[in-house]
Amino acid sequence: MKRTFDLVISLFTMVFIVSWLFPIVALLIKWDSKGPVFFKQLRHGRGNKKFYCYKFRTMVKNKEADTRQATQNDARITKIGKFLRKTSLDELPQIFNVILGDMSIVGPRPHSVPMNLEFAKEIENFMQRHQVKPGITGLAQCKGLRGEISSFQELYSRFRLDFFYVKKWCLIFDIKIVIETAISLLTKNEKAY
Repeated sequence: MKRTFDLVISLFTMVFIVSWLFPIVALLIKWDSKGPVFFKQLRHGRGNKKFYCYKFRTMVKNKEADTRQATQNDARITKIGKFLRKTSLDELPQIFNVILGDMSIVGPRPHSVPMNLEFAKEIENFMQRHQVKPGITGLAQCKGLRGEISSFQELYSRFRLDFFYVKKWCLIFDIKIVIETAISLLTKNEKAY
């Protein structure tokens, strides 16, 4: 059921959003700064299997992309990148990850591999988040927990919500999270930078 849900949402998005929005965003990224349109980063998927997660590039090319989180007023973020991050449009290429089967529409958000390994040192059983596929959105994100993780409490709060999702998943839960995420993007985006 979850895979069918993922494919229906993905195909709808490809036809009605990706088909016209991707070329516009790609042109804006190329106009704004040098470098590729897409950014790919190694992340942990289901069962801790590594995969490349795709995003629109929002930063200038830098050596800290895998190890340093974006912060408020981060000089690495481009002008167009700031808009893409604020609206979460930078995540849209992950629809390809869903179609490939590496990700789901809803699930725990994947972190870069080095950051994930650091977080696992701080929280026991942290990697159990990966019992399910990571998602484009998740329970933590629809509750407003997104962007930079600046304290142990923020990290632990996300982990608790992710772990709750893993244990309590059902299709209705995914539908509710998708709706709440849409509302959250309009009302709780102060940490989107």
